[in-house]
Amino acid sequence: MISKVLIANRGEIALRIILACKEMGLATVAVHSEADRDALHVRYADEDVCIGPALAKQSYLSISSIIAAAEITGADAIHPGYGFLAENPHFAEIVGECQLTFIGPTPNAIRLMGDKAKARETAKNAGVPILPGSDGPVRSVEDAIDVSRTIGFPVILKASAGGGGRGMRICSDEAMLQSAYETARSEAERAFGVADVYIEKYLEHPRHIEIQVFGDSHGRVVSLGERECSIQRRHQKLIEESPSAIVTEALRKRMGEAAIKLCQNVSYVNAGTIEFLYQDGEFYFMEMNTRIQVEHPVTEEVTCMDLVKEQIRVAAGEPLSVPFGDFHLRGHAMEFRINAEDPVTFAPNPGKIREFHMPGGPGVRVDTAAYRDYVIPPYYDSLIAKLIVRGKDRQETIARARRALDSFVIEGVKTSIPLHRAIIEDARFIRGDISTRFMEDFAWRLES
Repeated sequence: MISKVLIANRGEIALRIILACKEMGLATVAVHSEADRDALHVRYADEDVCIGPALAKQSYLSISSIIAAAEITGADAIHPGYGFLAENPHFAEIVGECQLTFIGPTPNAIRLMGDKAKARETAKNAGVPILPGSDGPVRSVEDAIDVSRTIGFPVILKASAGGGGRGMRICSDEAMLQSAYETARSEAERAFGVADVYIEKYLEHPRHIEIQVFGDSHGRVVSLGERECSIQRRHQKLIEESPSAIVTEALRKRMGEAAIKLCQNVSYVNAGTIEFLYQDGEFYFMEMNTRIQVEHPVTEEVTCMDLVKEQIRVAAGEPLSVPFGDFHLRGHAMEFRINAEDPVTFAPNPGKIREFHMPGGPGVRVDTAAYRDYVIPPYYDSLIAKLIVRGKDRQETIARARRALDSFVIEGVKTSIPLHRAIIEDARFIRGDISTRFMEDFAWRLES
């Protein structure tokens, strides 16, 4: 049984977890840095503990401080949210060793799927389609060139322990590969502490489609449909939606079966996401995220499920609540990431919010920890809010997105709202004719 949950995170996801716990009758503990004393998740939790200075490595990334906070408050479970320590297998191990319940997958699954090169090999062994590429990390630029000659240019270098676009370089020829190899390794080591990089064939105009999966400790794994995440900049997602405009029932079944097969291969438990690239009628495994995703509300809106509550139930040893039999998505949903940044240059713009008014009405949801007079600190990511809209179909969802974005008022800092307004008026977006290269053309037209 779980009775008190410590949330090892901040911002909207920490508040989201607290609200789910309240519905379940569970006590909550918020941890916070000195910079987050006035954060909303601190106000809403039953108890709060300051775990260090503003810098994440001295607070939200301090395993000893988080474990100490759990011990002094009597928490019996820890939810890591996303980011920070969410995909740190050592943290998950320590939580278990301290007789606390980790609300997430096992340390072994995190370790195996968190290393992108190992995950790729695991997917291959499970019979899941992968792109041509290296068998594990490439140990020298000469090896990288040999692999690239075999599979053909263009190729992409990826950090084995990576994510978020760091340690990634696209190379169209050998000269580019030679100059990019050490740069990618250095960036990977700075960001993740591991310099290893591997190579894959680079697809020119793929769609980024991910499958939400869930496993329980009783051996059952389910697929909860797809999310399209092709609207992104420098591998950072901007807009997500479900279902994808390109995915048929037959393709959804194939992708779901592949995702389930991979999860069963690693005895996966709790929430996870299998990310695929799709082009010319074929899909290929890219990576797995062993945590709840930023964009999980999109799936919640089309499945009528609370994924965070499901995480907690599964961590407590309960079976999945998803009924057996055919599973169908209902309606259409989109999520818009509202960031504190310049909508053209994307430069972060932290500061004080002077005015804050959230949109409402049918089919509109806002996940946020922001409020009027809240000061967005410069130490963490720039996410202010997630605007989630839902309609009976994609056309109604876009119409509701227009209405919601037009009535979303945030003053005092620059935000990505104008960018989202422009994207949803683009003819290609309206048609659903998108790929991961969408923003490259769009950014040029935005600045012209």
